[in-house]
Amino acid sequence: MSKIGLLLLLLTTALAPILWGSTYIVTSELLPPNSPLMAALIRALPAGILLIMITRTIPKGHWWWRIALLGFFNIGFFFYCLFYAATYLPGGMAALVMSSQALMVIVLSRFLLKSTFTFQHVLAGIIGITGIGFLVLNSHANLNQTGIFVALMGTLSMALGVVLTKKWGRPEEMSLLGFTGWQLLFGGLMLAPIALTVEGIPNHISLTNVLGYLYLGIIGAIVGYFLWFRGIEKLPAISISFLGFLSSVSACVLGYIFLQQAFTPSQLIGALAIFSSIILSNTTSKNRHSNS
Repeated sequence: MSKIGLLLLLLTTALAPILWGSTYIVTSELLPPNSPLMAALIRALPAGILLIMITRTIPKGHWWWRIALLGFFNIGFFFYCLFYAATYLPGGMAALVMSSQALMVIVLSRFLLKSTFTFQHVLAGIIGITGIGFLVLNSHANLNQTGIFVALMGTLSMALGVVLTKKWGRPEEMSLLGFTGWQLLFGGLMLAPIALTVEGIPNHISLTNVLGYLYLGIIGAIVGYFLWFRGIEKLPAISISFLGFLSSVSACVLGYIFLQQAFTPSQLIGALAIFSSIILSNTTSKNRHSNS
């Protein structure tokens, strides 16, 4: 792949976590209150059904359990842990814990993909996590052992999803849209009984709520995960994991633009550190690729 093609692929893949960073503002401003699991369900299940109806392909053989497992790691269990942790931890602390995904992917890639990593990768991960800390933490952040444990489980789930998606690829007869749709379907089906039991259907859904759900389903799920899985196919798993840092940057910038939230000098330092870690990790990956 040419340098321009690789750069374009990185930029389009980076759009996925940037879009996911808008989830907070959409959830807080457009969706019914106190229904995060229902939001996750509506984000995943209808989008999955729509993509499967469009592509009209089904898994075959061992791909049934593989895609179901990927849907569990990438969508179902990850979404559950994400929203569950948010009820026990301040948003900044949850983001900081989940930013450890990059380091988890480095370790998992070593064992599952036989990938090698360098000190530069580890350094980039530490810089990125430090940047998240500057970006989202404040002096009043409280620790909760249950919240931290669940956040770590969600982080491990997403890291496993990234690495296994890279390891297995997708069925030859299935398009990327179909592959995305089946994962969203399985993830949504896993979320459905929990969301309906714990929260139930909101008593009132306004036009604003509908627009919010449509945004999460079409932009956040279909577009976001299509770009994400395409990037996993073509980029090193470690490079993909560092792009996830952009979600926190996106959330802070959108909060500053639309909600008049503060964007302090320390947050600017954090954002610059995150961009530096992404550049450092991808420079390492490109150098290793060109030398191989």
